[in-house]
Amino acid sequence: MGRLVAILLALVISAGCAKAVDPGLGRAFDDAQITTEVKTVFLNQPLDSVARIEVETASGVVTLSGRVTSKDEEAKAIALARTVKGVVDVKSTLQIE
Repeated sequence: MGRLVAILLALVISAGCAKAVDPGLGRAFDDAQITTEVKTVFLNQPLDSVARIEVETASGVVTLSGRVTSKDEEAKAIALARTVKGVVDVKSTLQIE
């Protein structure tokens, strides 16, 4: 009986450790998913410079870089990125041609 309790305790502790590590892995996955979804939103919207906008995500913060044709297009890209679930903030280093 004591051995069974020890095995069960080891399993519970292992499960707890796995959960402690999971949030970091989940965040990395979420960031990759957010990046993909932002790029998809850009492809489905009429943006002239969509092919020249790079998207990176870290801890839910999306950074847009590259070139756009106007200030309005930059504003539209930022607004579109903010519509994606999980986006905490959007930063832009976009340059206007």
